[in-house]
Amino acid sequence: MLAAALGGFLFIGGLPGLIGGAGIGVALVVSGRRREPGEVRRRQARITADLPFAIDLMVACLRAGQPVSGAVQAAAEAMGGPLGDRLAWVNGQLRLGARPEAAWSALQSDRPLAPLARGMTRAALSGAPVADVLSRLADDARREVRASSTAAARRVGVQAVAPLGLCFLPAFVFLGIIPVVAGLAGQVFGD
Repeated sequence: MLAAALGGFLFIGGLPGLIGGAGIGVALVVSGRRREPGEVRRRQARITADLPFAIDLMVACLRAGQPVSGAVQAAAEAMGGPLGDRLAWVNGQLRLGARPEAAWSALQSDRPLAPLARGMTRAALSGAPVADVLSRLADDARREVRASSTAAARRVGVQAVAPLGLCFLPAFVFLGIIPVVAGLAGQVFGD
């Protein structure tokens, strides 16, 4: 922040430069704190991609007659990675005798796992069939993955236009417009 204030003072000068630089410095600090690190984004993207499969596995285990902790353990072992680690932690809490709503509510801090945590907490409190709750969550997670994939594909299309425009626009101006303008100028001023 101090560097931005000093830069504003040097480039703009005087008190307005100092105030403007300080404002820019504050904005940079605030935006830097709000941005997630790349590792966190990658971890959340992997959890989001793996979540529908883990939930489907848990549903299959529950419908086969396993208890919730057994289904969570099977999903944790099969998935691995950050999702497997989080599910293994919940499974450990359930096996140690923690209340299910307390064990699942710990996952609410992870944005991709918050719907799973809410659904499982609600099922534990209300006594609703867990397999049905998980089936709906798997459908929702698949829709979210599909929507994010579609959005990413659209972003790539938009991002590809900028370099093409930066390459083709100057070529069009130099090869298409300038010769025509030069030819017209030669005819107008040559006569």
